[in-house]
Amino acid sequence: MSDTPLRKLRYAMVGGGRDAFIGAVHRKAMALDGQIELVAGALSSSPDKARASGRDLGLADARNHGDWQALLADELARPARERIDFVSIVTPNHVHFPVAQAFAEAGFHVVCDKPLVHTREQADALVATVAARGTVFGVTYNYTGYPMVRQAREMVRSGQLGDIRKVVVEYNQGWLASHVEGGTNKQADWRTDPARSGAAGAIGDIGSHAENLVATVTGLEIDSLCADLGALVPGRTLDDDGSLLLRFKGGARGVLVASQINTGLENDLRLRVSGTLGTLEWHQEQPSQLVHLPHDGPKRVLTRGAPWLCESAQRASRLPAGHPEGFIEAFANVYAGVAADIRARLAGQVADPLDADYPRVADGARGVRFIERTVASAKSELKWTPW
Repeated sequence: MSDTPLRKLRYAMVGGGRDAFIGAVHRKAMALDGQIELVAGALSSSPDKARASGRDLGLADARNHGDWQALLADELARPARERIDFVSIVTPNHVHFPVAQAFAEAGFHVVCDKPLVHTREQADALVATVAARGTVFGVTYNYTGYPMVRQAREMVRSGQLGDIRKVVVEYNQGWLASHVEGGTNKQADWRTDPARSGAAGAIGDIGSHAENLVATVTGLEIDSLCADLGALVPGRTLDDDGSLLLRFKGGARGVLVASQINTGLENDLRLRVSGTLGTLEWHQEQPSQLVHLPHDGPKRVLTRGAPWLCESAQRASRLPAGHPEGFIEAFANVYAGVAADIRARLAGQVADPLDADYPRVADGARGVRFIERTVASAKSELKWTPW
């Protein structure tokens, strides 16, 4: 092993300035392992707020920009050795595509929040650009970073549940149970606005997480779906509640629920996967436990940090068993996978898949297709909509 000190990867952030919830989460996650540092940014759509936010975070004036176009131009003008290693995009959804496309075309590695973009055409364009430029592109489906989600993935993929027959995934929240947009709630304001959020509300915001969790753990591909979407709070345009029936290639069936009007619920994401040999259950609000119900033995509760877990689950844990790990650590695991891929490429190598374990641009593109197909099904009188 080399004794040469490991250089921190440098990143710029677009969005995520003052009063932005998710931008702060991303920054804390990237700082967790001490291997990634923020050096540049354009942290708001308002130039004054962007620069003020950068000063809050200690950015040098020369790399603290009023808009993302100035950020990109400045990075391209710098010697290669001084440039950022990647950009992290944490803006409202409508800004994702122009920023991601511009940076990817310029040869920069990109990490983008979900849902990836507004349309399938935009998603396809990004996939093509990333393939042509050979860059890293991560999408922050952060729930894939939980150790016990990775344990569930290994158990399903290795055949411990047999042939998968039924998948039920629910993502229930209550924060939009009343009409809170249009005032001081910035998150509610843009997430319920079609121009900024896109064609879907709850289905795009949290339903995309549910779809990705199913795909990550089971590897199943949707064949067709039947969706019922509703805007149950008066005056709201986009859906705040959705229920889907799923048919997967190979014959398995599924149910997906994504709702933000369940009064009193917080962040209730849960997954149940049933096969011919048993069932797995995972609940995000108790993320360190994975319940295994085999057909030929007693119920087992597997816990994070245990030595008998698979290697990918063990690598995703930072603390000994019994010490709580959660949301930010899961985000950090996604970024750790991106960082490992970038470091390998800088060294002219191919990253170990166990190290470079993160959702890719193709996962984000599939999520966009899921949103489009769901909206199409909800509008159709036939309902069952081919993938």
